[in-house]
Amino acid sequence: MDTEEAWTPEAEAAAVKEPPKIHRLEESVVNRIAAGEVIQRPVSAVKELVENSLDANATSINVVVKDGGLKLIQVSDDGHGIRYEDLPILCERHTTSKLSKYEDLQSIKSMGFRGEALASMTYVGHVTVTTITKGHLHGYRVSYRDGVMESEPKACAAVKGTQIMVENLFYNMIARRKTLQNSSDDYTKIVDLLSRMAIHHTNVSFSCRKHGAARADVHSIATSSRLDSIRTVYGVSVASNLVQLEASEYNDSSSFVFKMDGYVSNSNYVAKKTTMVLFVNDRLVECAPLKRAVEIVYAATFPKASKPFIYMSIVLPPEHVDVNVHPTKREVSLLNQELIVEKIQSAVELKLRQSNDSRTYKEQTVESSPSSPYNPSKDLHLNPSGSKLQKVPVNKMVRTDSSDPAGRLHAYVQSKPHTSVASGPNLSAVRSSVRQRRNLNETADLTSIQELIDDVDRNCHSGLLDIVRHCSFIGMADDVYALLQHNTHMYLANVVSLSKELMYQLVLRRFAHFNAIQLSDPAPLSELLMLALKEEDLDMENSENDDLKEKIAEMNTELLKQKAEMLEEYFCVKIDTRGNLSRLPIILDQYTPDMDRIPEFVLCLGNDVDWEDEKCCFQAIAAALGNFYAMHPPLLPNPSGEGLQCYKKRKPLKNPVDIERYPNDAGDNVENEDEIEHQLLAEAEAAWAQREWSIQHVLFPAMRLFLKPLNSMATNGTFVKVASLEKLYKIFERC
Repeated sequence: MDTEEAWTPEAEAAAVKEPPKIHRLEESVVNRIAAGEVIQRPVSAVKELVENSLDANATSINVVVKDGGLKLIQVSDDGHGIRYEDLPILCERHTTSKLSKYEDLQSIKSMGFRGEALASMTYVGHVTVTTITKGHLHGYRVSYRDGVMESEPKACAAVKGTQIMVENLFYNMIARRKTLQNSSDDYTKIVDLLSRMAIHHTNVSFSCRKHGAARADVHSIATSSRLDSIRTVYGVSVASNLVQLEASEYNDSSSFVFKMDGYVSNSNYVAKKTTMVLFVNDRLVECAPLKRAVEIVYAATFPKASKPFIYMSIVLPPEHVDVNVHPTKREVSLLNQELIVEKIQSAVELKLRQSNDSRTYKEQTVESSPSSPYNPSKDLHLNPSGSKLQKVPVNKMVRTDSSDPAGRLHAYVQSKPHTSVASGPNLSAVRSSVRQRRNLNETADLTSIQELIDDVDRNCHSGLLDIVRHCSFIGMADDVYALLQHNTHMYLANVVSLSKELMYQLVLRRFAHFNAIQLSDPAPLSELLMLALKEEDLDMENSENDDLKEKIAEMNTELLKQKAEMLEEYFCVKIDTRGNLSRLPIILDQYTPDMDRIPEFVLCLGNDVDWEDEKCCFQAIAAALGNFYAMHPPLLPNPSGEGLQCYKKRKPLKNPVDIERYPNDAGDNVENEDEIEHQLLAEAEAAWAQREWSIQHVLFPAMRLFLKPLNSMATNGTFVKVASLEKLYKIFERC
């Protein structure tokens, strides 16, 4: 019988003196510890994924987040994608395309370089990658766990670029997940990160929204102006109180030590905390000494120690920056950091002292809440001296305006549950985009363009101009006409005519200064022209004129190829040497024309343009573009109301003899056989809903800013007055 040794203090002391044995940790434990350092919380994962998208030369990055990022983080971009051959090692640790040897770190310019981000995510979450590269017909989807693929990549439909989805983040780190679940600011941190990225990378459009939300909390568009980006993301109140700042330092050999440009807030800016957005060589970082130095300048320059808004972009030689000093790359080490901080501090102090000569104070007006009960005294207006003016007559009161959606028709129309509408861009982004074009530079270098613009200005109808500038959009009355309210009058406005004239005028004012829509597949002009010619021929079965059509198409193709250089330079319509249409202009931001109307547009260029007379030529091309970009009704019939009948298909009776024998059953049979083509119906609903959204949120805001209605619109039915409040009161008074 064995006996256990008795416990004694001497035995315990002997055991303690024994040194603990050193053993090698399992690889899975090592990887999970490293993952916890790189992916500290959901915003860390978002930052790594967005930086990967920027390294992939993406021009559009969309982020969707659920439960602060713990349940879902989805980052989609339109970058170059990931090669199929690289998918097996994509999520292994220290696999990267950014460097091959340690010396490459001396000149690293990419956002990522260690190859730990994706690997770390697979150790603390479930990662799914969907990607497609240029030239491939389909993409691939593959899931990863613990750094390896769970199965072979599966072929799937995909759009250009890469989509990475991280689900159930920290599912195997119970303590951290519970800590983050109790925190409500994770989504706020993600929004703040995307906002900072958006104002620096102005050539990339960013969006960030919660899963299931129709409205994006961050929505920026690509622009050439940094100040416009700040205005879009942080608001007008911030952008209007910024001053531009520059600083630099050169050594004796005329090579630069650093260059800095940015914006800092002036004396009119008021905030409760400092906002500092700092980029070093396009990398979002933090620098506590620089932030503290700038705050000291503000505390010494302005009373009450105002908290500033600061955006700075510092550029240094790559060999002067050590990027490998922090697991999440939040900090970098700079050569000559003390000199850089001192120079920037001096530049900020000088700029603030120059901008502190005058200070403006804005008057604030108290507006009553729309939900407050009616008070008759509110109808009394006060003149500047304070005396009461005459009460506004009830038949003169305007109860809706362009900023109040409560009076619009949509507030009283219940949406159909079966309608699936593709959500349009965020309204605030559209308004910001329109504001960016508010002061269009009329860069008409050619006399003929200036003459066309002058013709528009001379023929402008002042009364209609006032209606367009100050009207309220109520809703669509039918497929073509929209209901507008201006003061106490109601109008029907022809949307097609208005949009056609707006696009024409915008083409003239943006002459030779367009952004471009790149077609995914170049379209052969000859095929487009043949489509247009066949659409014009009502007798589709008649093939006698096919040879003539082909000849016309061939002649027009050669003509447009000869004029390709002028079309591209002045109107951003690119036709290559093979006769393919590959690029179109952006005339109105946030709006893409109906591409089914391209054949008609190309035929107009070939047939309707007088290429010999410069003014007539430009006018005809602008008119053709205006007609192409106008908001015509979609080609699919309107699925609302009686239009639904167009999407019903009926199957014939199998035995016609039964109809004669059982006539009462025939109708039931037909009725039972009625089916709706749901896919076509859904496509039509989306197209019509998108058009109405564009009319309300894109067309009318742009009309208020840019359209100069012609005199002819007052008589040709473009505007029709349908009701007047004063006349309605007179009618009701007789009753």
